[in-house]
Amino acid sequence: MTSSVPSEERIRDADRTRAEILDVATREFADHGYAGARVDEIAAKTSTTKRMLYYYFGSKEGLYLAVLERAYAGIRSLEQEVDVEHLPPEAALRQLTELTFDHHESHPDFIRLVSIENIHRAEHLRKSLDLEGLAGPALDVLTSILERGRAAGVFRDDVDALDVHMLISSFCVFRTANRHTWSAIFRRDMLDPSRREHYRKLLADVVLDHLTAR
Repeated sequence: MTSSVPSEERIRDADRTRAEILDVATREFADHGYAGARVDEIAAKTSTTKRMLYYYFGSKEGLYLAVLERAYAGIRSLEQEVDVEHLPPEAALRQLTELTFDHHESHPDFIRLVSIENIHRAEHLRKSLDLEGLAGPALDVLTSILERGRAAGVFRDDVDALDVHMLISSFCVFRTANRHTWSAIFRRDMLDPSRREHYRKLLADVVLDHLTAR
């Protein structure tokens, strides 16, 4: 009987190699953009070769798209952790808002990648075969929270999940993406640790105040 151990080990090695490439590529694309990032440089910073990189991802664009998909999948996975069924709607929405705030603050590369892809008018992201998987989970969680809030009579019924997602995301993205220009003009660092809890609470309060306004 042939042992499956070597095969399983090869799979684990391939997964580790792929993850390492994506880690390095994320930093390179975030720092230099799609055009500026070099596949040779990415390969040189990993324990693999340019040939193996193309084996896993097919092309530079394939690697870039894999980086984008993994970046979005990270926040989508966290959103699924909100205890929608057992928390009161207001508490669930506050938790989701604060979770998004924390994620975007701690993943500046995600913000840079989103900004870069917007410069390219999402021409690469539109080629993803998993666009529904990048959007659906976020809206599913929000829709469930909003429906429970409306059923309980605490949330207004003229705001949809995408509106709320836009409201939350816009603040979180702006705070990191515009940090340096904001600081240059207004002399205030939006990522100043002393103001962090103020901004975190401000965002959740704004979202909840809007949804409970009559």
